[in-house]
Amino acid sequence: MLTGLTPKETVEKLDEFIIGQSEAKKSVAIALRNRLRRKSLLNDPIQEEIHPKNIIMMGPTGVGKTEIARRLARLVDAPFIKVEATKYTEVGYVGRDVESMIRDLLNVAIKMVKHNHEEKVKEKAAARAEERILEILLNGADKPSETSHVAHTKEDEDILEMFRRKLHMGSLEEKEIEIKSTASSQPMMQIMAIPGMEDMENQMQSVLGDLMPKKKSSKKMTVKDARKILVEEEMEHLIDMEKIKSEAIESVEQNGIVFIDEIDKISSRGSKGSPDVSREGVQRDILPIIEGSTVNTRYGSIRTDHILFIAAGAFHMTSVSDLIPELQGRFPIRVELNSLTEDDYFSILHNPKNALTKQYQALLSTEDIALKFEKSGLHEIAKIASIMNSRSENIGARRLHTVMEKLLEDVSFNADKYVSMEVVIDDEYVKKQLDGVMKNEDLSRHIL
Repeated sequence: MLTGLTPKETVEKLDEFIIGQSEAKKSVAIALRNRLRRKSLLNDPIQEEIHPKNIIMMGPTGVGKTEIARRLARLVDAPFIKVEATKYTEVGYVGRDVESMIRDLLNVAIKMVKHNHEEKVKEKAAARAEERILEILLNGADKPSETSHVAHTKEDEDILEMFRRKLHMGSLEEKEIEIKSTASSQPMMQIMAIPGMEDMENQMQSVLGDLMPKKKSSKKMTVKDARKILVEEEMEHLIDMEKIKSEAIESVEQNGIVFIDEIDKISSRGSKGSPDVSREGVQRDILPIIEGSTVNTRYGSIRTDHILFIAAGAFHMTSVSDLIPELQGRFPIRVELNSLTEDDYFSILHNPKNALTKQYQALLSTEDIALKFEKSGLHEIAKIASIMNSRSENIGARRLHTVMEKLLEDVSFNADKYVSMEVVIDDEYVKKQLDGVMKNEDLSRHIL
């Protein structure tokens, strides 16, 4: 029986953080489920033939395109990366190589898998680090954890137990000790900040990091700071990097999600005039990766056949049909996201688990200030955000961040005056704080 989230359950999870856009949520939920269905076809030759149905999201900025993809990746703990199509240039031009998106995705996966492995050995690493600290306190010398079993005299054992008790009580945290920590002897390379050179720099640093030997350097620091460094060192000894690399490559190939934003910016501007060669070149360079190819990385080769690609763009000046036909064909699912309404802004402020109102309440509670948002206040904030998006550039839900910052400017700046108080944010409070800006249309354009 197939396990995991059903499409309906996935949409319900997305609804906890994202308002509206049901069609887009449904599309990504089905794409996610199809991945699970494909994985369940064990030992079936057709498994290799089933490719993900990539998605193009069309809609204005700030309506939830990126958030849907990011939340989807978190739901299944999948490697996820967001890239902007405009950062890439055709081969032969100065700019980022399109294959770097896969290398970056693998780096994300390496960190994720490594973190999971570190969590499993964290307790053992902490115990080994403690033994090293005790050895330093006893003999003044930092010995590798592998030699921590060296026999001590009865007197030494008594002193060690005394130090151990003090460590557990926290009374030695500020005591200064000298430890030997691993430091790479690789020279610092300074590459000129030329666009497109960052990939070369990263690869050179990686190669040198593997080839150049590492040496121990002595440092004096408090027990509290030393413990962090020693625990990290011990975790490095306890985890198997080869296993991590292999798991990360598998995770990228089977679960990776690449979100390509601003794809409309590399499409040709309709049929009028000559096509933009550079833009078409970028599309043609991206095409093999989405079709399925092999990308070489420092950790090994990555096949992109089963990576899920989600592209997005506002498509104000262009349409999906302006992309080259081959690329269009690789995005069979197209979803249009709606502009947000005043009711949507209210729901965004009121419903999600990570709603802006809840974030500000948590922030100001650290200074013993209780923020209480009345529904009348939320409706007024939503109304102002809607008006401002209609007056100037429509930036969707991001407008709420600007409005909320201005609204709570006084409370945030003069926090000491509101300690142990409840600040009620109702429609009257909102009007009082923002009416002056709203009435001055020129001013509101720049501030809100």
